[in-house]
Amino acid sequence: MPEPHIAQKAPYKVTVEAGKEYWWCACGQSKNQPFCDGSHKGGAFSPKPYKAEKEGDVWFCGCKHSKNGTLCDGTHKTL
Repeated sequence: MPEPHIAQKAPYKVTVEAGKEYWWCACGQSKNQPFCDGSHKGGAFSPKPYKAEKEGDVWFCGCKHSKNGTLCDGTHKTL
C-alpha cells in the first residue's frame, strides 16, 4: 500500500462542536487540511470520520501516520 503524503510534521489544533462529524483527510493531499476536500478520489486512501463527543480543542494528525486514527499520537516526531 502506498504511503500518505505528509501534510505537515505537526498536528492541527481544531475547536470542534459536540455531536458534529468531521472528515479527516487520510491521503495528505487536501488543500483544506486536516479535512478532506476530495483530493483522494481515484487513489488508495479514503477520509476517516471523527465524531466530536464534546466541544473543545482536539489535535488532528497532520503527518497522516498516526496509529491513533484521526488524532495525533506523536508519530510526526519520528518522521
